[in-house]
Amino acid sequence: MVKIISDSTCDLSRELLEKYEVSILPLHVILGERECEDGQDISPDDIYQWSDEHRTTPKTSAPALDKTMELLRPYVEAGREVVCFSISEDMSTSSNVMRLAAEELNGNHLVTVINSANLSTGIGLLVIEAAIMAQEGKNAREISQKIEELKPLVRASFVVDTLVYLHRGGRCSGLAAMAGGALKLHPKIVVEDGRMSPSKKYRGRMNKVLMDYVKEMEYDLKTAKKDRVFITHSGCAPEMIEMVRVYLQSLNVFEEILVTRAGGVISSHCGPGTLGVLFIAEN
Repeated sequence: MVKIISDSTCDLSRELLEKYEVSILPLHVILGERECEDGQDISPDDIYQWSDEHRTTPKTSAPALDKTMELLRPYVEAGREVVCFSISEDMSTSSNVMRLAAEELNGNHLVTVINSANLSTGIGLLVIEAAIMAQEGKNAREISQKIEELKPLVRASFVVDTLVYLHRGGRCSGLAAMAGGALKLHPKIVVEDGRMSPSKKYRGRMNKVLMDYVKEMEYDLKTAKKDRVFITHSGCAPEMIEMVRVYLQSLNVFEEILVTRAGGVISSHCGPGTLGVLFIAEN
């Protein structure tokens, strides 16, 4: 059976990783002199605390080459095909590290690296599809071909509660961050062609904003691939998450409504209170 591996930005829960037999390659989160592995020895809440104390955003970096080789080695030595998923190549060199590791192990013929052109559970959706195909006995070529067809159909977006973290990370001017806070503005960020871009701005309390956000997607949600939809958040109030979940359930579309919390890399850039609804459009 083909082995499925993803870098840690796929934001899948431990339960889902175990269910689909997916292994994770952690990116690095750098807090000053301290370098941590995403999801291994640091939590998003630790990152928020450090960021607020230092008034800056941690740096993030691709997985280490030696750790990548260590993860791939037993599968290559066993002659087993591997499909690896990375965060968008426009956001990290994670995929290049995976390719280099495969080359160092003389495993290019066994290891297929897929640039997800996405982030968070936008990647997770593809990882699960690949894992299901692997469990069905599909080979790496069949899996990668199908994933390339699905990539442009992934709908990944999220609404940010505070502009402070985007500002600290250089993705939003100080003036815009100040104005956004004063006016209670919450931008919607959309992932398209591997890049994040602002789509629109909502104004008001976050509970109202989130309902406006999901209701505006109602047509796309009703015509989506029915297998699953993700609610992924970076530390939202449980009642807000439940409000969105109940709305999605009321549409009677999805077989699964999965709630996951974003990992350290994604959370460090978007800050607390961010929530996204992610799904695959029907072809």
